[in-house]
Amino acid sequence: MSTVEISAKDVKALRERTGAGMMDCKRALQESGGDVDKAIEWLRVKGLSGAAKLAGREATEGTVQSYIHANGKVGVLVEVDCNTDFVARNEDFIAFAREVALHIAAAPTTRYVSEDEIPEEAREAELRVFEQQAADKPENVRPKFAEGKLRKWMEEVVLLNQEHVNPDKHDNKTIEQLRAELSAKTGENVVIRRFARFQVGQ
Repeated sequence: MSTVEISAKDVKALRERTGAGMMDCKRALQESGGDVDKAIEWLRVKGLSGAAKLAGREATEGTVQSYIHANGKVGVLVEVDCNTDFVARNEDFIAFAREVALHIAAAPTTRYVSEDEIPEEAREAELRVFEQQAADKPENVRPKFAEGKLRKWMEEVVLLNQEHVNPDKHDNKTIEQLRAELSAKTGENVVIRRFARFQVGQ
């Protein structure tokens, strides 16, 4: 099997898919007779480089991008992760991270990346407030009113739930929709890991 002619293009394509080293990719293709799926399996079995991690969709590569508002009073740092260094250097991936940073700069109420990050006590405290606000409503609509208010609050504080601040450019899509599209396009797990928003005087 090792006599199969393996082209540099095939090796590069396998590296892009797995994040494994060039020599490991070449060996995997030789061992699998040029069969890409078998080569990926070979790399996973050997636990070589990023291949095993990629199978679990663990995002360990990525980029940190920043946005500083023109007035110099608001700045944002954001970390967006993916599976391979190849995608981390991809123009679309970097552009997405920058767009996220720009959005956070313009959305001062954003506090969490996802709903999972909201502490249970914070969620319950908000719900209690909304339930009290609903006290003057008919009893049968109170729970629905409070739940609706909680949903609205989560849109304000959770990044992934928000529509991008530039709706014309992004077709009124939410950050989560944009993230999912990029993930599908790259074939990798795109994760907005964390962000920090700085504002002068706050």
